[in-house]
Amino acid sequence: MIDLKGVSKIYRRGTREVKALDGVDLHIDRGGYVVIEGPSGSGKTTLLFTVAGLVRPTAGSVVVDEVELVGRTPAELAELRKEKFGFVFQMFHLIPYLTALENVCVPMGLAGVRPKEAAHRAAALLKRFGLAEREQHHPSELSAGEKQRVAIARAVANRPRIVLADEPTGNLDREAALDVFTAFDEIHRDGTSIMVVTHDASVSQWASRLLRLEKGHVVD
Repeated sequence: MIDLKGVSKIYRRGTREVKALDGVDLHIDRGGYVVIEGPSGSGKTTLLFTVAGLVRPTAGSVVVDEVELVGRTPAELAELRKEKFGFVFQMFHLIPYLTALENVCVPMGLAGVRPKEAAHRAAALLKRFGLAEREQHHPSELSAGEKQRVAIARAVANRPRIVLADEPTGNLDREAALDVFTAFDEIHRDGTSIMVVTHDASVSQWASRLLRLEKGHVVD
């Protein structure tokens, strides 16, 4: 599903160069569940965003679902993200003036799904993640854990091949974090590939594979 060869990323800050990734080779099988750990500044988020085509590598090859991302135009990459990826972030990024149901419908509208079908699919997803009674609530009326489960429902609304999550439990207490990873476990059992960046070592118990990054290298 994901194949990286010799991937490096250098950020230039004035005359200084910061090497976020340094010759990373990585292969993740279809249906894999991978947790990426490492200290701040180790390159975890850069690696995740490189897989998503949000960061262009300075060198190397990035192949996702048999498609080479390097050399694609921004429009082509946006189309690939819409087709293949779902995203979950630490800060939820829900649209505040939309209900939970409407938030989950947003990516389906962008993908051309008819409103009636989108609403039906969104309601089913919210029910699946324990939010059936919250579908008409706005983000301000939801707990942090509920917001993240809405964000997960939104991430899988278009049935992506891969879900990428960047510190998805960073703002949650232990009970809410457990709900989130129970939801990820369900998604994984559907056959979806998952990559999670985290500082939380306990997350690794959910994954089939654990990667540790340090200074832009996969060290374990």
